[in-house]
Amino acid sequence: MKEILKKWNDISLVKRIICGLAVGILLGVAAPQLTALSLLGDLFVGALKAVAPLLVLFLVMGALSNHKEGKQTNMKSIIGLYLLGTFLAGCVAVVASFLFPISLTLAESASDVAPPGGIGEVLHTLMMNLVSNPISALANANYIGILAWAVLLGIALRKASDGTKRAIGNVADAISQIVRWIINCAPFGVMGLVFTTISEQGIDALLSYGKLILLLVGSMAFVAFIVNPIIAFIGIRKNPYPLVLKCLKDSGITAFFTRSSAANIPVNMKLCEELGLDRDTYAVSIPLGSTINMGGAAVTISILALAAAHTMGIEVDLASAIVLSVLSAVSACGASGVAGGSLLLVPLACSLFGIPNDIAMQVVGVGFIVGVIQDSCETAINSSTDVLYTAVAEYTQKRKLQKK
Repeated sequence: MKEILKKWNDISLVKRIICGLAVGILLGVAAPQLTALSLLGDLFVGALKAVAPLLVLFLVMGALSNHKEGKQTNMKSIIGLYLLGTFLAGCVAVVASFLFPISLTLAESASDVAPPGGIGEVLHTLMMNLVSNPISALANANYIGILAWAVLLGIALRKASDGTKRAIGNVADAISQIVRWIINCAPFGVMGLVFTTISEQGIDALLSYGKLILLLVGSMAFVAFIVNPIIAFIGIRKNPYPLVLKCLKDSGITAFFTRSSAANIPVNMKLCEELGLDRDTYAVSIPLGSTINMGGAAVTISILALAAAHTMGIEVDLASAIVLSVLSAVSACGASGVAGGSLLLVPLACSLFGIPNDIAMQVVGVGFIVGVIQDSCETAINSSTDVLYTAVAEYTQKRKLQKK
């Protein structure tokens, strides 16, 4: 048995996940009655959801408590890149929607979920999540609240003894190891998730929304291979593609299958270490990025809102498109503070064009159908750019110092 496990672990994780993906598709088509397989996907997602909030809390708290007074970090530049990248992703989605307008065949309304009523409600929820009870924040995976408490506790613990700081670091390392073990089970989890999607919806359900999926994936690919390299080149002033491709390969692929930026934090931390980045910076920027760096979500919100407008025959002018880009960027940054994530912010964007809520919620229903692909690509973009922007900020700073 040990020999079999050793050989299994010697195979790269990506190859194992592809095998799980293929088996899930085959069983979903050939034997949809094997509903017990769905349990594998539920267990995998449940395990990731359970451990990720603890991981963010202890990583950020440990990093800040060990931060040395007066040591320079690049957090301002990184946060600026996160916000710029999210806004530009929304702009790309708006342009793509104008170039390739999509009409939707509306699905059943997602009546069991409630969208926010306006941008004021989103911001109110965001602010209230900041001051959420820490136990409640952990239990409900409220990452905004978790980050707020982690930052406060980390700063407060700077005066703590070295033993206390080491203990926090040891707990963070232990939780990171647990996440790695869970991610090693990804092939079976992915098999269960894909089986559930194919057996319940059928491949035809996805193919019928092929144009929408192509527009979503195409826009995200444009952000990944054109926009992000341009941002990186402006900062590092050399060929950005080796760095961009490494981030996509080592972080994006894993995030694509786990569909969780928070659960992908250990993968990103390891990648930052390989790139030789400053631990004091990336130990904070990576957990922060998993919450506010949401370029993929901005793409999803903009494209689905404009698809709804086109379906209803509503003309969208340039001014409204620019407002949509800003709104999608702001909303995407607050997506983790709203139950349902980016899809439930689509009705908010639709309200810009006077689209009724019942129609908007039908668009959300379409989003859930294509979510198996959309959410995977969205997470891959979000998570890989966490590392990319952290690296760009540090390399830019080093380049400037070398010039002096």
